[in-house]
Amino acid sequence: MKTLTLNLPDSLDIEEFEAKMLFAGQLYEKGKVTLGQAADIVGISKRSFIEIMGRFGFSVFNYSVEDLEHDIKVALGN
Repeated sequence: MKTLTLNLPDSLDIEEFEAKMLFAGQLYEKGKVTLGQAADIVGISKRSFIEIMGRFGFSVFNYSVEDLEHDIKVALGN
């Protein structure tokens, strides 16, 4: 795993866990990492990551509307 060092302003009131969740959640929503990889970034289990995601405004479903509509049409045989 790569190591990333960030320099944040002292005025930014953020804990390491919150910063990791925000970073991992964004990467997951953008499809850059899997759910398991996002959980690893934070250092928690996939289950815990899924349970916490909503508190940070992330959805476990990273499907686009177009993908969802396509899958519904295929499932309905259209």
